[in-house]
Amino acid sequence: MLQLEDISVAFGGLAALSNVNLRVDNGEFVGLVGPNGAGKTTVFNVISGLVKPTAGNARFIAMDLLKQPIHARARAGIARTFQIPQPLHELTVRQNLIVAQKFGTGHSDPKRIDEILDFLGLTERAERNAANDLALTEHKALEVGKALATDPKLLLLDEALAGLETTGKRQFTQMIKQLHEETGLAIVIIEHDIETISELCQRAVVLDFGKVIADETPERIFRDPEVMRSYTGERSA
Repeated sequence: MLQLEDISVAFGGLAALSNVNLRVDNGEFVGLVGPNGAGKTTVFNVISGLVKPTAGNARFIAMDLLKQPIHARARAGIARTFQIPQPLHELTVRQNLIVAQKFGTGHSDPKRIDEILDFLGLTERAERNAANDLALTEHKALEVGKALATDPKLLLLDEALAGLETTGKRQFTQMIKQLHEETGLAIVIIEHDIETISELCQRAVVLDFGKVIADETPERIFRDPEVMRSYTGERSA
């Protein structure tokens, strides 16, 4: 479905990504992990079109991804969330979903909007101000809802659990797990919590200093001494 080949990104003299390869198959759930500053969000930005790589190739289904503008990638089936929720101000929860749906699909489907609201537990909040009247967990749910409203084939979740307390994180994890099981969507999630990655993902890709240092099952990944050193910040002399 998605194939990144030797993707490199430089910001001035800083190499954010160096020859990154990433494969995501149909229906696969992949964790993208690594320490802060490793380049995880930059990978998402390349896929979604917010950042143009300095080198490399990318394909999504049969499409040369790097030649496509942002809206074309959304119409092709790529959706993402942001770590910090970005609701459209002065619009209700429902209106936020409608705008996202029209952007991603080119049409309006009220029934589908109702289904998304119900799945995310936002039906009773549908007419509330999206920017001002929601708790953090609800903001996170709306962020996922906007992505789902575009009818994606590939869903990119950027630290969807960040900032949630233990109960909220557990509930959100189960919601994402249910979403994958019921829809068969291909999902890539950026997440720091090892337990969450191990519960959700079939495979984990580890970035460190903009390079892929491991690509394996979570069980094997988190037994890798190099991976654990990158998590703890310990470096070889």
